[in-house]
Amino acid sequence: MSEFKSEFLNIMNERGFYNQCTNIEGFDAYLYECEKSGKPAVGYLGSDPTGDSLHVGHIVPLMMLRWFQKCGHKPLTLVGGATARIGDPSGKDKLRPFLDEETLAHNTKGLKKSFSKFLKFGDGATDAVMVDNWDWFKDINYLAFLRDIGTCYSVNRMLTMDSVKSRLEREQPMSFLEFNYMLVQGYDFCVLLQKYNCRAQIAGADQWGNITSGTELGRRRYDTELFGFTSPIITDSNGKKMGKSEGNAVWINEEKLPSYDYYQYFRNIGDAEVGKCLRIFTDLPMDEVRRLEQLKDKEINEAKKILAFEATKICRGEAEAKSAQETAIKTFEQGTAGDDLPMLSADLNAGIGVLEAFLQIGFVESKGEARRLIKQAGLKINGKPVTDENYVITTADIVDGAVKIAQGKKKFGLIK
Repeated sequence: MSEFKSEFLNIMNERGFYNQCTNIEGFDAYLYECEKSGKPAVGYLGSDPTGDSLHVGHIVPLMMLRWFQKCGHKPLTLVGGATARIGDPSGKDKLRPFLDEETLAHNTKGLKKSFSKFLKFGDGATDAVMVDNWDWFKDINYLAFLRDIGTCYSVNRMLTMDSVKSRLEREQPMSFLEFNYMLVQGYDFCVLLQKYNCRAQIAGADQWGNITSGTELGRRRYDTELFGFTSPIITDSNGKKMGKSEGNAVWINEEKLPSYDYYQYFRNIGDAEVGKCLRIFTDLPMDEVRRLEQLKDKEINEAKKILAFEATKICRGEAEAKSAQETAIKTFEQGTAGDDLPMLSADLNAGIGVLEAFLQIGFVESKGEARRLIKQAGLKINGKPVTDENYVITTADIVDGAVKIAQGKKKFGLIK
């Protein structure tokens, strides 16, 4: 029996997306009425353009918005051209670096590309629309903002918000600029209400304080109930936040990360995370998810392959997913070199030092790390452990047109 009346909330609950809601009964009723009438509900997800691509850590609320659209609702993606100039203090210890106009424009274009991989943009009733809060903040009058918006906020309450409270408890300074962030984001929500009749914000759990800033402003200033809906912060079995791979972000845009590496990230997920990741990072029906998450021991690898393929297909397209899958089969199951393996071009007549080779191809962060791995027999050339940190790779190491190098059992590359 369904727990909610609305299709969207039932999907969110069943797949593990539901963490917190400002008024779950009210949100359910709003969505159900929209679904019944055929008039789309409108909800938004915001992201500041501090980088030119989203990463796996951003996918959870993005997949929520994807399901929102699949249920017949209209998603808005807000790029914070204005809020990027302030910096969200949530989880931060210091003021975010300021970005110039050219960088902000470049990053905004990159975020649109990231969003477009998961949502359908266009002019239709349920097509996604991208907005930039710089459009309404660039000409705003500061005194008018303080009078109209600032009077709706209590400093006493703002000081209890986690983003502020935790910073002060750690005795880390917070600028007045950052303290204003929740007012600015709250105002965004109300602008979207006025422009698009947007009544829902979807985000990760760390944005709860900023979300309730907007819902309270909507109630105080416009006498309208707005809804905040958050997902849990997804962690692995060790409690580590997902989306980081050995300190490196798993980027959504292909110019930041090859499709093969994206595929391998999901292929190498821990056994305990397979079911959770199938529910959140794929569109697979729940009957199939339940079947796959029951697999044990060696069979769990088949579930991981399906997870990697389905997650890559959503983000990079089916052709890229198939190519990454074929490379993985050639590399790990057939012992040959797949086409999508990381590749390093080097003058092997002159030779390249083994430390430099592993550093350049990106398998290590430093030569010191390479030295440590050599002592642990963790670096290999053509399947044989490297024992000499001063070894020079030359044409003598070429086998079938290339030198095959590996770090551990999961990272493989070619030197040509």
